[in-house]
Amino acid sequence: MESPQAMNLFDEPWIPVRWLPDRDGPGHVGLRDLLGRCQDIEALDIPLAAAQSALLRVLYALTARVTGLDEDPTGDWMKRRAGILKDSALPKDGIEDYVSLWHGRFFLFDGVTGRPWLQDPRLAVDCTESTGVNKLMMTRPSGNNHSWFGHVRDSAPHPPSADAAVPHLLMWHYYGAPGKCTPRALHGERVSEAKRGPLSGSLSYHPEGESLLVTLLAGLVRPGTEVRREEDLCPWERDEPTDPAGAPPVPVGPCGWWTDTSRHALLLRPDARGERVTDAHITWAYRLPGAFDDPYLIWEHKLVKTEEGQQEVRFARSAKANRALWRDLDGLLRHRPPEAEGEETTVEPPKVFATAVELTEKLRVRALGFDQDKAKNTQFVSGLTPATVGHLTDRLADTQVAVGRLRRLGERYGENLTDAVREAWALYTGGDPKQAGKLVPQAEALYWPAAEREFWARFDLLDRTEQDPDGGLDIRAARNAFLQLAQETYARTTDPLTRTVRGNQAVLEARGLLWKTRPKRKKK
Repeated sequence: MESPQAMNLFDEPWIPVRWLPDRDGPGHVGLRDLLGRCQDIEALDIPLAAAQSALLRVLYALTARVTGLDEDPTGDWMKRRAGILKDSALPKDGIEDYVSLWHGRFFLFDGVTGRPWLQDPRLAVDCTESTGVNKLMMTRPSGNNHSWFGHVRDSAPHPPSADAAVPHLLMWHYYGAPGKCTPRALHGERVSEAKRGPLSGSLSYHPEGESLLVTLLAGLVRPGTEVRREEDLCPWERDEPTDPAGAPPVPVGPCGWWTDTSRHALLLRPDARGERVTDAHITWAYRLPGAFDDPYLIWEHKLVKTEEGQQEVRFARSAKANRALWRDLDGLLRHRPPEAEGEETTVEPPKVFATAVELTEKLRVRALGFDQDKAKNTQFVSGLTPATVGHLTDRLADTQVAVGRLRRLGERYGENLTDAVREAWALYTGGDPKQAGKLVPQAEALYWPAAEREFWARFDLLDRTEQDPDGGLDIRAARNAFLQLAQETYARTTDPLTRTVRGNQAVLEARGLLWKTRPKRKKK
C-alpha cells in the first residue's frame, strides 16, 4: 500500500512561532512561510527544548542555502550577511528557488518518490518488527519505563498527529539514545545496537536576536573558502541514501554538520489519510563510529591517564537540569581570567559566537539541551540570558575577564555554602558530610536563584567602552554580595539545628567554611 503525500513541511503549518508585538500571523507556520516572514517573527515557540535545538540546525542550513551564505569563495561572507540583515528579509527568489527544487523531498510521508523527509524507506524491508509510536514520542513512556509527561500504554497507543510527530523525528536524529533498538537486517545479519545521537546529553548555545531573521543570520557559521554546496550536502539533497554498512559521511561544510550527523534511522507509518502516525521503525543508521563537531557546544579539554600516558580528551559540556545558564556563561568567553589558567579542564567556547557578534552585539544567548544518559531521559533544559551579550566580542577583552571573575565568585560562595552545610550536619550528627539529608538541597534552592539575580544585576553594570581595565567590575563589592547571600542562606538552612547546644556549636564551627578560599587545581 502506498503512503499518502499528505503533509509537506514547506507548506503545512507545523512550527509554533511567536510574532513580534506589532505583527500578526497564525500560531503555526510551514518552512516556506517561516523563511519568508522570519523578519516578522520574534522567536520559535517550541515547548520541547531539544526539538527547538534540532530544528534550529535545520533552519540554519535552509537559511544558508536560500541566501547563498553556504559558500564563501571570495571572502566577502560577512559583508553579504550584513547586507541581508540591512534588507530586513531573506531573498524571496532564493526561497522560492530552493522550495521549488526540493519540494518533493519534504513530504513527511511519501509513497510516490520513496524519499520521506529525514527517513529511510529501506526500513520497511530491513525491519520486520515495529518500534511503536510511544517510543517515537520521547515524552511518552514505552515498555516498562515510568511515565514522564503523561500516562499511555503500549497496548493502546494514541497515534500522534503528523505535525506533532515531526519534532520527535528531529529529536531522535540529534538526541537519540544509544544501545538496544529495533533490529535491522544487514547482509543477512540482524543487528540491534545503535550509536548515541550527536547531541545526546549535551547543552547547545545559540545567539538570539530581536527577530527570527537576526537569530538565523547570527547563528550561521562561516564556511571555508573551499566549501562547495554540491559537496556540502544535507541528507534530503543526496541522490541516494547512504550505506548503513559503511562509515557515516564526514561533512565537508556547515550544512553537513548541521543536518547530516544522525546515528539513527527512522520510518514513520501514517494512517490512510496521512494525518496521524500509527507506527514507526526506529533503529541504527551506521554500525561504524563517525566524526562529530558542532559550533554551538562548549567543548571541554581534559588530560586523562591512559596506558600510553596522559592523553587529552575533548567532550561537550553536559546539560544539567538543576544548573542555571549564567553558571556556564564563562564557557562562551574567548578571554578568560588569568586565575583560570592552569586548571585541569580547559574550555573551548562555541565557534558560532566568533562571527555572531560581528553581525550585531544586541544578542542574547539561548541554551537548549537534554539532560539524559544511556539509561534514561531526565529533563529538557532551556534558558535565555536576560541581558545582551555584546561582551562576547574580542574588542572587550577586559570586560570578558570581568564576566568570568563575576561567575567564579558566585560559584565560589555557592560551593562554600554547600561545604559548610554538610560540615554542620556532620558535626551535629557524627555522620558522613555527604549524607546531609535535605539540608543541602534546601540551601542550594535558596542560594542559586538569588545568586543568579545578583549576577545579572552586576553584569548589566559592566563596562562596554574599553575604558575600564577592570571591565567595570567592583570585585570587592561583588565578593561581599555573594558572601552575604551565602551567609543568609546558611543561617536559614541551619536554623533548625541551633535549637540545641550541640547543634548551635556545630553551626558556629562549620560557618567558617563560608570564607574558604578554594585552591586552584593544577594540571597533572
